[in-house]
Amino acid sequence: MASSDLVTTCLSPPVHYVICKLGFEKKDTYDINNILSENGEVCWQAVTEHVCYLESDQSVDYIKSIRSLGPVCESVNLHFKSLTKEQFVVQYVLWFHWTNYTELFLEVFDVLQYMQTTEVALGLMKLTSCLERALGDVYLLVGKDCPFLLRDLLASEQLAVVFGQAVMNVLRVFIGSPYGLNLRNVLWHGFASPQEIPAKYCAMLLFLTAGLGQLLQTYLLQTKCILVHRPYVIFVSKEEIDVFPGKIDLNHETLSIAEELVKLSSFVLKTMSPFWMAALTAFKQSRYADCVILLLPQLEVGLRLLFTTTNKCPNRFLTAEMLAKHLDNEEVNQLPTVLEEPAMASEFLWDFLNHQEGPRIRDRLSHGEIDLKAFPREVANQIVAFAITLLCRFSDGDLSVFKEHMVIKPLMNCASCYRSRFHPISRLKKQVLECMKSIHLWPELPTVPEEHVQTIKGLEGNAEASSLILKISEILSELQQYTPQNCYSSDDPVNSVLTERLLIELCDMRICTLYSPRPVLEILVILRKISTQCHQVSEQVITSTELRYKQWMNKTLRSRQRHNYLRMLNSMKFLSPVLRLILVLITLELVNVHMVCKKNPSDYQQYLKFLKSVLQYTENLVTYTSPEKNKWDETMELTNKALMKIRKISDRKLMLLQLAT
Repeated sequence: MASSDLVTTCLSPPVHYVICKLGFEKKDTYDINNILSENGEVCWQAVTEHVCYLESDQSVDYIKSIRSLGPVCESVNLHFKSLTKEQFVVQYVLWFHWTNYTELFLEVFDVLQYMQTTEVALGLMKLTSCLERALGDVYLLVGKDCPFLLRDLLASEQLAVVFGQAVMNVLRVFIGSPYGLNLRNVLWHGFASPQEIPAKYCAMLLFLTAGLGQLLQTYLLQTKCILVHRPYVIFVSKEEIDVFPGKIDLNHETLSIAEELVKLSSFVLKTMSPFWMAALTAFKQSRYADCVILLLPQLEVGLRLLFTTTNKCPNRFLTAEMLAKHLDNEEVNQLPTVLEEPAMASEFLWDFLNHQEGPRIRDRLSHGEIDLKAFPREVANQIVAFAITLLCRFSDGDLSVFKEHMVIKPLMNCASCYRSRFHPISRLKKQVLECMKSIHLWPELPTVPEEHVQTIKGLEGNAEASSLILKISEILSELQQYTPQNCYSSDDPVNSVLTERLLIELCDMRICTLYSPRPVLEILVILRKISTQCHQVSEQVITSTELRYKQWMNKTLRSRQRHNYLRMLNSMKFLSPVLRLILVLITLELVNVHMVCKKNPSDYQQYLKFLKSVLQYTENLVTYTSPEKNKWDETMELTNKALMKIRKISDRKLMLLQLAT
């Protein structure tokens, strides 16, 4: 890996000029009283006058606007420096209530007094995140479906209705437009080092946020509307992101080694090392949100550097899409190979940052969706531990002494065997196993004594159920060659093959999740729907069985209901193996999905047809077994037709499996 000392900035020359120089070109001294009234209100008209427009189409001229607003920002910064904390609270705190996080803005005011560049950058990242969330809440006063991207939110007609278009244009000079200062993006994506973000821009956004609060109060009084804040996202399943187990404690010794690694690792740009050190300090101080906010952009920077070095394209350092499969010239991206795909970074990063069902930590932090005050240590623990493994892996020197250290080696071991947890393939595996656990509860369900059943005439025979189980056995005999050899018994194929142990063994097989092509994702959508329907059938059967048993024992069932209940018990004899068969089929499809998708289109379409027919059957099962329908005779007929169809096309299906293997 190339020396990180050679990189002095991550900003392109035009962006560096816009952020670091353009707003300092005008040397005028601007009087704060021009934009701040005696009673402490922001004079928006005086502020908006500094936004310039292109003559051609009257769109914002960002270059001229930044140059014009430079002295205004400096004046605001000096104004805040002249205030004591008490004066600031009295004059401004009321106007931050609309953000639902007043404490953050008081914190940013404190940071501006001491001018620590790293803290200013952190304050600005948190401020823009909180501001975006609050603006989204305001958007919902007027519109629906708040835009996901900040640039779209700021350009929306809905916010212009509340605040005025001229005011929104001022905001767009600072955040949300790639042609302006774009402060949010350059920080959250790790392009700006601490010393490259002028404190006066942070001060100006603090000032503008207060001004927005004043405008919003006027709007709410006029419209009699009430601003409602959306609830924060909560990490529900923390155990799913527990890559580095809690027993691997990030104690003081581990963090001290991490600080040494920051100084030595080529994964760290020297200009960015203050961010790393501040992140580790924040973790020590239990400021877990601050730690992760500081660290995530630096992981992106380090991976960009590694990407450009590995693929020999230094010109891409400012724009690299590290996890893309191909480069611009269609050559394969070598970064996953260097990262020892899938173990270390590729799947971990996709899981934690990108996959829709994953925690999407950066998205949710940067868009203000997470309560920073209650950010869980468990999540921060994962990010810090992962960062330490990257620091160890990439260095110009010999870091073996660190890699073998007793507190670092367990982290490296955990990272090396990581498997995706939030890719659709991984989620399907989890669904299948959860469904099987549900079906396994059936034998434990209470049922009426056998002597009670015998008193009901016309229900003595189980011929239909036995016939269906025989069909299932015949299908299993054909599928046995695709299942582990120790999982099949010709004496009892149903109970020897359709087991949780088989599914666990199949689900444990390694399946590539990186760069899944569209056909794979299309198939996964269908398979997940099938699994969901099967699980719903199982839960409905459990609920109905428990309820009907209670009613039977209490003798509250009418004659017709008693007959229907016994039909349900009879149907359960074949429903259980049918559902288990479908789960095994799903898992076999999953194991071979990448290979089948590479075959000719006609085979692929036949493959889809088969899956959709199974989906249709399971959807009908959900309807027939629902408490409202209770159509158990129809369920038997439906299952018989489905098994006949599966058996009829099984030869074709087996051919597809052979193609796949």
